Amino acid sequence: MNSRATAEFRSARDVLLRHRTDPEAACRAFRWPRPACFNWALDWFDAVAAEPALRERTALRIVTGSDPADDRTVGWGELARRSARTANWLRGLGVRRGDPVLLLLGNREELWETMLAAIKLGAVLVPAYTSLTPVELADRIVRADVRCVVADASLTGRFATARPRPWTGIAVGSASGGAAPGWIPYGESRAAPSEFRPDGPTRADDPLLRYFTSGTTSRPKLVEHTHTSYPIGHLSGMYWNGLLPGDRHFHVSAPGWAKHAWSSFFVPWNAEATVVAVDSPAAARPETVLEVLRTRGITSFCAPPTVWRGLLAAGPGERPAALREAVSAGEPLEPGLVRGFQDAWGVAVRDGFGQTETTGLIGQPPGRAPVPGVLGRVLPGYRVVLLDPATGRAVPDGAPGELCIDLAERPAGLMRGYADDPGRTAEVFADGHYHSGDLMVRSPDGSLRYLGRADDLFLSFGHRVSPGELEAALLRQPEIAEAAVVPVADPVGLWVPKAYVVPAPGIPADAATAARVFAGLREELSPELRVRLLEFHDALPRTHSGKLRRAGLRGRGPGVEHWEGGAGGGG
Repeated sequence: MNSRATAEFRSARDVLLRHRTDPEAACRAFRWPRPACFNWALDWFDAVAAEPALRERTALRIVTGSDPADDRTVGWGELARRSARTANWLRGLGVRRGDPVLLLLGNREELWETMLAAIKLGAVLVPAYTSLTPVELADRIVRADVRCVVADASLTGRFATARPRPWTGIAVGSASGGAAPGWIPYGESRAAPSEFRPDGPTRADDPLLRYFTSGTTSRPKLVEHTHTSYPIGHLSGMYWNGLLPGDRHFHVSAPGWAKHAWSSFFVPWNAEATVVAVDSPAAARPETVLEVLRTRGITSFCAPPTVWRGLLAAGPGERPAALREAVSAGEPLEPGLVRGFQDAWGVAVRDGFGQTETTGLIGQPPGRAPVPGVLGRVLPGYRVVLLDPATGRAVPDGAPGELCIDLAERPAGLMRGYADDPGRTAEVFADGHYHSGDLMVRSPDGSLRYLGRADDLFLSFGHRVSPGELEAALLRQPEIAEAAVVPVADPVGLWVPKAYVVPAPGIPADAATAARVFAGLREELSPELRVRLLEFHDALPRTHSGKLRRAGLRGRGPGVEHWEGGAGGGG
């Protein structure tokens, strides 16, 4: 254990806890810890687990049904011992420092055990969605140079053709058809020694995670993080969540999503809080979420807007008694959701922003009333600037610009780069900045509002149009529950904005509704920016993480279409 690195990490963490509701003071006082060597599983998790007060406290709680007595819980000390056994066992199977290990597991104890074990070994984690197809898995194995796969036994059949190079397969649990041929049972790890000794120091800049982004292209980017960028970098996310030692933090996401590492691994355990997760595919259903919030004493809850919308539509009922912090990430929250939960629960749902390539960058801080439609302020440890995508110059307050991170003092929570694409890495790390590709507007008070992706901009009648800005205006209309804007060809204006929308509950998808929406937009938007065409649908296409998939809109079946000022029909 590197006691000096542990002390440095704890000191930085405690600065954020001390200034938890004072973001200005937190930004002034916080400095990233920058140890030369750091292994978070050994130097932080095991160090915390060795403390007498923490040894028996619950680190992980897996919800398995409606009765809390049936939940599976693991204490800090026990999880430290289990992960040590797993690390020793994996080493015995030939897993070495730097070897990529692909994980295809749901929310079960073995997921957290294996993640901790791989970190202890210095292996590189490659989390994957359990919904991936055999073709997608084969691609990930090749691109991430995978040497070991740890998968649920029921999913091992998807790897039948994914052996272009040797790798070790480990099956967790039992498959309905019996043992998977050629796969080693994970249960054998229980016999390994519970004392783990690393084979040497872990350099803080060694690779730790490779995440395939959940984007809409056929070839997702492969983001590589280090033993600094996610374990230490997620101190910013801990601050945004407002977590305290002893909290019970519940998060809804799939393990293949980078946000799972944020809110179901590093963020809560950095704060010495309990991770609460649901092992069922029904984890995001409103009835499941509400039951967990009310019966497990949840103090902090994080979910994407799709889950918050589902809760509001289902009727959230009374406020969960212990709930103190509520946050959302994945896409900007619409003001109606913020107001809805303020009215129903008296709880401020706080927005936040980050990327797979970063940790938490921007957020509404705890202890303050959120401003609907505003992402928040820059979180401690980051320095950002908004640059004009065309000129590279800083833009004034109120003008749209690309969110860029100043690399003069590189923040800890920034990726190393794209593991298999040095060209793309060079593009985003250019001119002394990391270029996020996201457009925002800054107010004079320092708060930021999200507009959309820079590469989504299009010209309409000579004006640059941001789909995100128009989507925000649509969501301020009481008739609209969801919205996505794309350009469609126009013989005069080159392109005009078309909106695919989902009506609010009880609102008909008819010409009268469209007329009211167009009238509301005329009050908010200049003529050259207004949406010209509405198309009503029951739902919009989304990624695994709940983000809009604009590329999937054009291939949808006919909806009910309405032009501004004209009659509608099938579109």
